[in-house]
Amino acid sequence: MYTGQLTPEFHFVPAGDWHSADESAFFSNLQWSELRFRGMPFPRPRKTDSEDELYQYAVGALARRMRSVAELKRLLRQRVEAETEYGQTLMELVIRKLKDQGYLNDAKYAAAYSSFRRDNEKFGRMRVITDLKIKGVHGEVIDKAVSSVYEDVNEEKQAREYLRRKRLQKPKDRKQAARIFRQLSRAGFTSKIIFAILKRWEVDDETLSALEEETI
Repeated sequence: MYTGQLTPEFHFVPAGDWHSADESAFFSNLQWSELRFRGMPFPRPRKTDSEDELYQYAVGALARRMRSVAELKRLLRQRVEAETEYGQTLMELVIRKLKDQGYLNDAKYAAAYSSFRRDNEKFGRMRVITDLKIKGVHGEVIDKAVSSVYEDVNEEKQAREYLRRKRLQKPKDRKQAARIFRQLSRAGFTSKIIFAILKRWEVDDETLSALEEETI
């Protein structure tokens, strides 16, 4: 248990003349320029050597939201002595049990994740592929899921829906055009699709050439 003393460090400057204000007015007009807390510990997850406890924890984590196998393993490592053979065995037993019960399935996870990002975030396929890789899903599983989910998607239409969702309109200058270009790139759309949209917006050739150089 942490028994140290929490030592906040702060510096404040009154916004007005505190000599002429009562106490409540003084504190209501304080301008806090700095506030830092030191010595506050972060609680560590409780370790377990019980397969049943680890399983119940894993089920709870999956009940809160879907996770990939790699994501769940990262959580479980915090609950066992992961550097020991026993801890590794516990994790593998729980993972195998969840797979056998159908609670943990990267193919279903990738398909559901791709559909959600397509329909709700309006992301392009490249963004979804990148995110799934970060989540530890295998490449073959990603390719199959994303190809299926985006099979009938018109990428330019999807990009325009993304722009509407973000309330981005026709750029008025080069700076705004560059901003739209970068946002669409981060959202997973190819340069070809982005340039097609900018051309339809009648962005001048000089700006398009400058943006094209950024992609080289």
